[in-house]
Amino acid sequence: MAASRPESRTLVRSSTLLLGSVLACAASLLIAQTPATTSAEIVLDAASSEMDYRSNTLLFQDLLITQGSTRVKAARARSTGLDFAASSWTLSDGVRLELDGGVMTSSEATVIFRDNRVLSATIRGDNTAFEQRLRNGNKASGKAREILYDASTATVILQGEALLSDGRNDIRGDKLVYDLAAERVSAGNTAAGDRVRITIRPPSDTTNAPRPPR
Repeated sequence: MAASRPESRTLVRSSTLLLGSVLACAASLLIAQTPATTSAEIVLDAASSEMDYRSNTLLFQDLLITQGSTRVKAARARSTGLDFAASSWTLSDGVRLELDGGVMTSSEATVIFRDNRVLSATIRGDNTAFEQRLRNGNKASGKAREILYDASTATVILQGEALLSDGRNDIRGDKLVYDLAAERVSAGNTAAGDRVRITIRPPSDTTNAPRPPR
């Protein structure tokens, strides 16, 4: 395994990146451009990078990948390559994903890139959580044992002891599907025997509430 100097940072900027034949001992990257399906460039910034020849994977420390409003951040990352047209990234520690206006955080994640954009992401582990700022100014937040993001449908699926809340209403179930664009959640599957529980907290301001008769 060859490692770059820890004090230097690896910065890669391209709309499409292809891994060359090898990484040199100093972790210099051989990059070639191919036609991209998206115009937004992808920027990869890391504190250090390594090439694991035994598994043919790339290792990064303190990783940050950005593309427009999309951000993929983790303390450690392992990738099958730098070809964002088709690559898989395994992230660990301090994982934070900003996708389609939603934010997902956890200790572990797998992110799939296809056609130079994030196709899907799965987060799990400790403190697995999701949040999105709603158009009305409120915030939707949720947690589950596992949370999946699907770019093709712009949805987030919370699975396993799932909870989604807007600060007033709490929805619990084994599986919750949240539409990021529509800001809508669906839950429950009668055929599978799933059940959903909704907790509604009345407004605390009772100034305009009807007064009981004297």
